[in-house]
Formats: sequence, C-alpha cells, structure tokens
Amino acid sequence: MVDPKTFLESGLELHGHKCPAMPMGLRSGAIAMNRLGVPRSGAKTLLALVELGDDHCAHCFGDGVQMITGCTFGKGNIKKLGYGKFGLTLVDKATGRAVRVVPRGEAQMGMKQTPFFTEYRMKGVPPTQVPEEVVDPLIDKVLSGPEDQMFSVSEVFDYDVEAREEDFSSFVCDRCGEMVVERYGRVVGDRKVCIPCQEAMLASS
Repeated sequence: MVDPKTFLESGLELHGHKCPAMPMGLRSGAIAMNRLGVPRSGAKTLLALVELGDDHCAHCFGDGVQMITGCTFGKGNIKKLGYGKFGLTLVDKATGRAVRVVPRGEAQMGMKQTPFFTEYRMKGVPPTQVPEEVVDPLIDKVLSGPEDQMFSVSEVFDYDVEAREEDFSSFVCDRCGEMVVERYGRVVGDRKVCIPCQEAMLASS
C-alpha cells in the first residue's frame, strides 16, 4: 500500500511551502494507486489527468499528484484538463484501467473557512509566511482524516489510452539555431524554422 505520509517531506521540498492542497494531491494519488494496485511511475506506465485550471487556489494539488504518482510534466504523462476542479483520474496504461479521485466539496469548503485561508491566504499573505501552527493541523487532517469523508472515489473503469511512440526526430532552426522537435517545424520560403521564428518572420514581412 502506498502511504502518502512517506512522501510528505519530498513533496514539501518540491513544492516549496506548506499548504493543505499539495498533501491533498499526495493522498489523492495514493488512493488512486492503491485502488489500481500499481507502483509509482518511473517511466510512463501511468497517466494522470488533473482537472486543474490556471491561477486559482489549491493549484498546488498538482505537485502532490506529480510527487506521489511519478507522473510529471517532464515525462509528459500528466495532463491538465483546465476544468478549474481538483479531480484526478489515474490510468494504468498497460491495462487501460482507471480510477477518479476527487476531494469532497464540503471538505474543501470547510478548509476555506479556517484561519489559513481567512486570516492569511485570502488577505494576500504568502503561504511561506503562514505560521506552522496554523497550517500543520490542515495537513494532518488531509493526510489522516477518514477517506470517505475527505474523498469521493469512483469504481475502477476502462479508459482508452492512445498509444503513441516517443518522437526522437528533430532539426536545428535555420533562423535561431535552436533545436526543434520535427513535427513542430514550419517552412517559410526556403527556410525550416521553429514556430516563434515563423511568427517573427511573418510579422516582419
């Protein structure tokens, strides 16, 4: 069984500050991995679909998911869906089995009524300046609270994973001299260029 508490220290090191949302990502990922019976993704064995958007509170959830599942933006096996929600769907790519884990709305709204949010974060105080005695109880609650009160977990279901090989083809842009993945290349006249150079060349023409 994957224990999210064993990833807390590493998660904090990655994330850079204490808050309840990163640990919520840790626990969501752990629940999903345990339901699927899969280990952490060292290569690209898992796919994480997070429902986060941009520039909203609790976006830190994504760092917890990356830390515990091993699905990272660098490996390309985590995708942000842009829903402005905090759901995670974890897919075992080998079997096509998946599970969706979502922090319960009432649990999240309850946290937003605590001093961490009302007295600090909503008043513009950076999370790095929130006292530990304020934030630590929230982290403990996220990691230790009853699962059925904190999270909604789907049944395991089938997910159609599109098989796609890694692309090793690339070229050097004729304008800026930087390497570009082949399928992102553009042709302007007799020059093979990257997208920013194409846009600059068209703008100046």
